[in-house]
Amino acid sequence: MKKVMLIEDEELILEGLTNILDWKELNMEVVHKAHNGEEALRYWKLQPVDIVITDIEMPVMGGLELLHEIRNIDKRVRFIILTGYDEFEYARKAIHLDVEDYILKPIDEEKLELTLRRAYDKLNEIDRKKAVNIDDEAGWLCFLRGSLEKEEEEKYLEILPKIAVGQSVYGGVMKIEIESLQTVKISDLLVELQKEKNLRVIYLSSDSLFILLYTTDSDENEVYKFFLSLQNKIESTYDVFTFISLASPFNDYKFLPACYREIMKLQKYQVIEGYGSCVAPGTIKNRKSEDISIDDSTLRKMIFKKDKEAALSYIEDLFINNVKKNSAVEDIFQMALQIAMILQNIKSEYNLNDRKNMQNLIEIIDRIYHAEDLFTLKTIFIGEIIQIIDYLHEDDSQYTPVIKQIMAEVEKKYKEDMNLKMLSYKYNMNASYLGQIFQKEVGCSFAQYLSNKKNGAAKDLILNTNMKINDIAKEVGYQDTSYFYRKFKKCYGVSPASLREMKKY
Repeated sequence: MKKVMLIEDEELILEGLTNILDWKELNMEVVHKAHNGEEALRYWKLQPVDIVITDIEMPVMGGLELLHEIRNIDKRVRFIILTGYDEFEYARKAIHLDVEDYILKPIDEEKLELTLRRAYDKLNEIDRKKAVNIDDEAGWLCFLRGSLEKEEEEKYLEILPKIAVGQSVYGGVMKIEIESLQTVKISDLLVELQKEKNLRVIYLSSDSLFILLYTTDSDENEVYKFFLSLQNKIESTYDVFTFISLASPFNDYKFLPACYREIMKLQKYQVIEGYGSCVAPGTIKNRKSEDISIDDSTLRKMIFKKDKEAALSYIEDLFINNVKKNSAVEDIFQMALQIAMILQNIKSEYNLNDRKNMQNLIEIIDRIYHAEDLFTLKTIFIGEIIQIIDYLHEDDSQYTPVIKQIMAEVEKKYKEDMNLKMLSYKYNMNASYLGQIFQKEVGCSFAQYLSNKKNGAAKDLILNTNMKINDIAKEVGYQDTSYFYRKFKKCYGVSPASLREMKKY
């Protein structure tokens, strides 16, 4: 919806302009009404508009002076000038800047509407030229990922500049902090970047631009400095914060998908580096890959004891004292994934997955991979732990001795063939009655509890060993691998193979 400002010193005409048209039908909204140019300029600086309808003769500051002031700031805004017959020739001669039209008073409603529609179309055309291919981001993403047919690829290759002999191309993605996009549009940043020589910029999403630099400079360090200077320019000019990841250079577009994959892999370093940073293959090559030790049993005990303070301090220590600036990003996500699995195991054991606002594993993993910094990652787990402990407090019930014994037996012998009927013989109880007690006290059936225990053990082996999935299934007591796959996916929402792929990230 286009924003409109009306400026007229006569209140009756101003209200008439407000009510003469169905602005909503025109896909427009009147956001400011002013009585002179000075007031209008003040409003415009607070919230810029797309279309300005202004009188010529007004006190304090007239329409022509206002036009010049705004044009010096923004060339995109469209102007419609209202003028009396005796001022018309003066207005037409005085204005050398782009004006949509002059409308004589008394105002012709049809001409005003026609002029507004023309201004609307002109604005759209300007925006299309600014944000080249902004409506085709899905197609560009497919092209960059190498997932288009050859004929479709040709369409995008024709748009890109030819790579000259001796030229190298450096690709990068500029991720923009959405919160800093307050008074500026991403298309404005795109236009600013396009002013740079030998740059091609492509709109990918509401917070991402793909940048290609064409250069004969073989010094990758100088290229890195160039992108840093771009980043600093965007920050100082627009007060917008960005994170840039760069890939190794190429000299043939057939390497573009590999370039894009490398860029997106390095985008994950935003979690460590934060906005205002730029990473390239050379800047991370000496990063150390070290296992960040997570004490599963310690964290579980803290949660089971409902010691909120201790559990949160443990998470704080993991992210603050164990994650270093020179850590490899894969280790950070591996640590986060392990914590997510520990918490998921607890939720499964205590039947908390269906509780209100409790997120499943897929949702947690999605939040992990979209986290923009360590603080956000840490906050994900702090919120989860608080919620789990609160629900455990809510369900704080003492197990009867026989249920405690059965739970302890499952802990030791879950790999063996166990069922409720065998246990009922052992404890000299009716199998149906024992099943009812177990369901009431534990919150799930015995079969489900045993399955959760097996799957929890399998999860640990998937994440912490290189054992084959078939061997893991047998190790935890499943003789049928396909049955194991079904039970595991039902428990965690992902297959064993998918979980192992996540680990490799």
